[in-house]
Amino acid sequence: MEIMGATLRICVDDLETSIPFYERIAGAPALRNERGGVKVAAIGFFLLMSGPEAELEILRKVTATIAVKDVEEAHRELAALGAQIIAGPVPTPAGRNMIVRHPDGSIFEYVDRFAAS
Repeated sequence: MEIMGATLRICVDDLETSIPFYERIAGAPALRNERGGVKVAAIGFFLLMSGPEAELEILRKVTATIAVKDVEEAHRELAALGAQIIAGPVPTPAGRNMIVRHPDGSIFEYVDRFAAS
């Protein structure tokens, strides 16, 4: 499995207020999306999320998003190493993703690619 990079996940109260700060420090424009009532802005290596608390509570459990060359390959390798595949792999607008619990209990999202590349 080839890891290409990682994205830091940050839940914010007000996405529109937070975006300019992260655009300045990342030197990149925000790529916006909305999914399940959660507004998302990908800015460099940051993924800002804002929305209903019930949704954010679930999203906060995911430590980070890890970009890999091939999610299917990562799926096979992680499962063989004893990781629990919680969801996926599934297609998304930006590639495929899956949610994985590592043997130590940490939860990560794995994606084929990410906005910061």
